Amino acid sequence: MQVPVNTIASPLNYTGGKYKLLPQLLPLFPDTVSTFVDLFCGGCNVAINVSAQNYICNDNEKHLIGLLKKIKSDGSKKFSSKIDNVVQSYHLSDTSTNKYDFYECNSSSGLGKYNKTPFLELREHFNSLSNKDDDYFYEFFTLIVYAFNNQIRFNSDGDFNLPVGKRDFNKKIRNKLNQFADVIQEKRIKFDNNSFENFDIENLETGSFIYADPPYLITTATYNEKNAWTETEEQKLLDFLDKCNSKNIKFALSNVLEIDGKENLILREWLSKNNYVCHHLNYSYKNSNYQKKDNHDKTDEVLITNYER
Repeated sequence: MQVPVNTIASPLNYTGGKYKLLPQLLPLFPDTVSTFVDLFCGGCNVAINVSAQNYICNDNEKHLIGLLKKIKSDGSKKFSSKIDNVVQSYHLSDTSTNKYDFYECNSSSGLGKYNKTPFLELREHFNSLSNKDDDYFYEFFTLIVYAFNNQIRFNSDGDFNLPVGKRDFNKKIRNKLNQFADVIQEKRIKFDNNSFENFDIENLETGSFIYADPPYLITTATYNEKNAWTETEEQKLLDFLDKCNSKNIKFALSNVLEIDGKENLILREWLSKNNYVCHHLNYSYKNSNYQKKDNHDKTDEVLITNYER
């Protein structure tokens, strides 16, 4: 599969997103795909840059899938307009219109000081809503844009709990959102909210392709806090991929064999037992929040496929 001349970046800064790896991943994907299944879609950086007839974007994070459905159904113009309404209603900064000095801030220190109080008011109101409220996903996306590192995190009570960040709904994120919304409206995408264990492969037609980018067992990130992904889940996923292989469904698995002095022994053993292809990628997590900044140990990022390229 060829890399698009201009790849599209998701407006969602989802932990573990593969946007920077697309130039290495896409050439390793099949040339022709009927249905592309993004089993752990996250911000959909991979799916929106793959050429296929149909798409299934699945994730077990219900808030995320609901948001993606809303962006697709609204389209760029309506959704962006609704975000502007939330920004104006809560008197949050808007550097697409005003410069930093208008808010007595600068780009290096960011807008957190100015936005902290309205952000907390918005967060409190959002946490009082249900996903059936009209403004739920508009407030949700606005929170993501104004939150720390533009991340998504909910506590055990189901409340969004990230603090305010440094940036706002600026021109860059606006452009990302509009491009992303236009692409997912054009593509025949079905968004599903399921565990990978419950994903039904029986109805996938010939030429379907499954891409799996699960939480990495040997890393620590917001998506993997409190043992959200353990050796049990890792083994179940590998069993699931074996089942796909037995039904002649092509798959590709993103993972790391080694990082920060740790080794994924389950994955390495699985590889040794199967005739799968392991592609070693050139990528460093030195800027990621789940690798120590002073760490210089080997990081072995891989893409494992059940087909040759």
